Amino acid sequence: MGLGQARAMVDARRFPRYGLKVEIRVYPRHAPVVRGETVDISASGISAMLREEVPLGELVRLEFSVSSGDVEVHAMVRQRNAFRYGFQFVEDNSAQELIRRTCRELALEQAIAAKD
Repeated sequence: MGLGQARAMVDARRFPRYGLKVEIRVYPRHAPVVRGETVDISASGISAMLREEVPLGELVRLEFSVSSGDVEVHAMVRQRNAFRYGFQFVEDNSAQELIRRTCRELALEQAIAAKD
């Protein structure tokens, strides 16, 4: 993928992504829990490095913690590149408000860090 294509993909995103490194647990429907670490988060999804495979298109339950509390949300496995997975949140519930609040906090923290 060229630099122009990568920029077009970033520009096409509906919500900005923010770096987030926390443990995550992925619960596929018919398989044991898969553990990993998140890479980034947006209001519409999260990406993570996982230790085991999760099928693309699978509906999963995600559990992770942010500064404001614990998050439990359902998501669709949308992308996979080696061990990095992209998940799209599929429900709008109280967890989504916590995720949006976390994104606002991360935006401020990362903007301040970029100025230093």
